Amino acid sequence: MAVAQRAAAAGAAVLAGRDPQAFDATAKTSDGDWVTAFDLASERAVREAISSARPDDTITGEELAPAVSACASGYRWSVDPLDGTMNFIRNIAYYCTSVAVAGPDGGWLAGVVVAPALGRTYYATRGGGAWLADRDVTGQPRKRRLDGPTTARKGKLLATSLTYDPQIQRRLGGELAGRMQDFNDFRRLGSAALELCAVAEGGLDAYFEYGLYEHDFAAGALIAEEAGAWVRRAELSSALNGLPTPAQALTNWTGASIPSLAGKYTP
Repeated sequence: MAVAQRAAAAGAAVLAGRDPQAFDATAKTSDGDWVTAFDLASERAVREAISSARPDDTITGEELAPAVSACASGYRWSVDPLDGTMNFIRNIAYYCTSVAVAGPDGGWLAGVVVAPALGRTYYATRGGGAWLADRDVTGQPRKRRLDGPTTARKGKLLATSLTYDPQIQRRLGGELAGRMQDFNDFRRLGSAALELCAVAEGGLDAYFEYGLYEHDFAAGALIAEEAGAWVRRAELSSALNGLPTPAQALTNWTGASIPSLAGKYTP
């Protein structure tokens, strides 16, 4: 956890230096999917923090190739240096750096999500609960354990996305009315990691999205799970082989919700 927190903080510190003159933004798979110089600089900062502390651990991430030591320890880190790039470009505060680590058995051990513009750090360890660190109204640091909404309540909120793919957008748009039957309204924060953390914190009752990669949900899913939420992770090819194809990602979905809603809004 200490390494995960230092690494995520290092990446978020890069994002905190947000400068529109230095974005160097380019589209990746579509006009809604972008990468900036800050994505790359943040991932390098995260990787340096991890490798300096644990040089034999494997690192996979969104922007850079997998790093595998000749004396691999069996531990693997999953890095999303800037989740919510479009928000970052447009100065919408919901963006973050996400870092998670899996053990030799493949189970996720720790995850940290740092949202610099929100002043929030979410974190969890397997079996150790989920937590939020921020500041109170006087500016003093504080932390509290997250237990999410564990029972149904009035005014339920669903977070979802229509993806970047036009065909998937049309299908999901047509399914939205049916999916909303158990909800009163919906939100879209624009960051999968922060939407999963919002379920953990209790701001959202459920979250659902096609097209995620492991780095998008690795930390946030553990945080939601440790807060007591039901979680379903997308089933993808190994990150050690690089990013799955967009087609594979778009046929898989990730979800999280209060336990009583599991299965009621998902395919």
